[in-house]
Amino acid sequence: MKTNSLIAMSLMTSLSIASASDIDSLLAGYRTDGAAGFSAERGKLLWTRPHIIDGEQRACSSCHTADPVARGKHVKTGKPIEPIALSANPERFTDMAKTEKWFRRNCKWTLGRECSPQEKGDVLTWLAAQQE
Repeated sequence: MKTNSLIAMSLMTSLSIASASDIDSLLAGYRTDGAAGFSAERGKLLWTRPHIIDGEQRACSSCHTADPVARGKHVKTGKPIEPIALSANPERFTDMAKTEKWFRRNCKWTLGRECSPQEKGDVLTWLAAQQE
């Protein structure tokens, strides 16, 4: 039984480390695409600032909440959304293709356009700093 606990703890630790590594890889990619000097403050502002798209007020926090360690809910479907902060959900941002897919989809819905590499890096920097 002790061995199973040690294995489980080891797996959980490696998931957190892998997630931090994946964030670093994403940020490095955004730097390659022209971004520089990521700011958690700018990321938080982008996350909470409302935008008017098709006559509707939208923000990342509309679905994900202003507190990224909390569960969110899709504003149209009511479908629950797991926390997006790394500290609350270590599986977030482990799949680069999935991360890019959701950035593309959610930025278009929230901002009416795709996010720039700078904006993605700023948001990820802020999300990675959030603690439960």
